[in-house]
Amino acid sequence: MTIDVKQYTRADFQTPQEVRWCPGCGDYTILASVQNFLAEMGVAREKHVFVSGIGCSSRFPYYVDTYGIHGIHGRAPAIASGVAAANPELTVWVITGDGDALSIGGNHLIHALRRNVNLKILLFNNQIYGLTKGQYSPTSEQGKRTKTSPMGSIDYPFNPVTLALGAEATFVARTLDMDRKHTEEILRAAADHRGSAFIEIYQNCNVFNDKAFQELTGRETRDENRIYLREGEPIVFGPNDEYGVQLGEFGARVVEVAKVGLDAIQVHNSKTPCPGVPFALSRLSHGPHGPTPLGIFRDVPRPVYEDLMVGQIEDAQAKKGTGDLADLLRSAGTWTVE
Repeated sequence: MTIDVKQYTRADFQTPQEVRWCPGCGDYTILASVQNFLAEMGVAREKHVFVSGIGCSSRFPYYVDTYGIHGIHGRAPAIASGVAAANPELTVWVITGDGDALSIGGNHLIHALRRNVNLKILLFNNQIYGLTKGQYSPTSEQGKRTKTSPMGSIDYPFNPVTLALGAEATFVARTLDMDRKHTEEILRAAADHRGSAFIEIYQNCNVFNDKAFQELTGRETRDENRIYLREGEPIVFGPNDEYGVQLGEFGARVVEVAKVGLDAIQVHNSKTPCPGVPFALSRLSHGPHGPTPLGIFRDVPRPVYEDLMVGQIEDAQAKKGTGDLADLLRSAGTWTVE
């Protein structure tokens, strides 16, 4: 990664465009967190590319003073994959939402993750279609009453972290829009990771789905519901760390530390190659209700798509002149490549 000698500030990554989200939207906080992190990162602005699809979050490229592409619905990972493959020196960010990424864009998302393209994917999850004025989304809870589900949604929602882990993503994390310090920590870890990095960000839509994350953000409930995953430490939470997470044949469950002892509490390790434990942790909650893990679920190395692609190209160039194109064109429907 090329480090620029210039010392940046957040203002260097702000554009003259008027930021046009609804007053009070969680997107403002995420934008500030990202701009602060980019300044701290110290990478030249022309080395960043922000690619988005369609949705409220997808206005992001207009508000970050880097290169950017406002794409089409659901296709941001596909566009970004092309950018990353064409120029591996760039830092490529994908900005998407729960509707954009998990509905029409579902296949593009999971294939970018399984290929391990060097993308940093930020999924803003507000559990609603905000841009189109309040329809239920792939992450809306069952029973959600909206304009398109007046009797309550009968769909079973996606768990984005579980989905990313199932797609064998090499970096998977979750954070909250209003926790800027934590968000910047996760962004820093994602930027350091070479390969696909997927971050789910719980983002409040105060117009169409206000207080959807109240259990995690309310002053009276947040301490007993936020489970921060800290590398190498027992997974404990609560106002006095009185609760913990235990794993076994039953999966992951919340227990009282005083009853089982600290030694029985799972020690967090995001570096383990097997995704089984992160997957179990992701199933502790299906949505932001009750004790919910926040932090890095998985962070493991794997060959990056662009590196493998470049390797194939170099191999082909090294063998240039050993084949006969005319013979190949005149051949039958099958052939042998040596």
